Amino acid sequence: MNIKGLLFGSAKAQVKQLGVYKNSTQEWLPISAITDDIIVTKDGRYVKIIEILPVNFYLKSYMEQQSIIMSFAQYLKIAPDNLQICVRTQKADINAYEKRMWEYYDKEQNERCKEMIADNIDMVRYLAVNEAVTHRFFIVIQLEEGMKTRSNKIADISARLYEEAQNARKYLDFCGLESIEWGNPDAAVIGLLYDILNKGSAASSTYSSSLSEMPAEVYECEGSLEE
Repeated sequence: MNIKGLLFGSAKAQVKQLGVYKNSTQEWLPISAITDDIIVTKDGRYVKIIEILPVNFYLKSYMEQQSIIMSFAQYLKIAPDNLQICVRTQKADINAYEKRMWEYYDKEQNERCKEMIADNIDMVRYLAVNEAVTHRFFIVIQLEEGMKTRSNKIADISARLYEEAQNARKYLDFCGLESIEWGNPDAAVIGLLYDILNKGSAASSTYSSSLSEMPAEVYECEGSLEE
């Protein structure tokens, strides 16, 4: 099973698709492939996503704030024309914290301390439902006419966008912003898009755990994206 094809459809030049459900996600989602750390859209664009860890600007000194502003302004001068800054907001995931607190509860001998732990869990649950949210920040760049590549091969396009991403990371590092190097970029992008498309179910399950609930379709890979 080709998970990328199953979730997002397939580029015609890369994958021969044997069947697509009418009015399915594959049919309307504007993504044809996710490969070599980039997204290929159905209208022929090549897109790369960079995740950034934020810093609290207002906790910086005046001089640090001015340095951040100047460094970011310098990056904008050489950044791609089509640059997007996206924020993913979702309810906080407290499962790991709650599990750890219940472990403390089971080991605690003092009944009053156990009551305090239980009260803390209830309070965290309330905050998670009503107030607590987490944020993920992303910079999205795409291949443009001015970006020269060795060829139209997907590997060369990916390499060119990687250079742009490294350039962005360098300037953002001057701003005190750390970028995340995904261990498996394609899987990370698929998971991110799955979370966006499935806001309700993604809070309790990942795309990989939901895969078993999807109908099994067969995809045959052939050719390349050079066409």
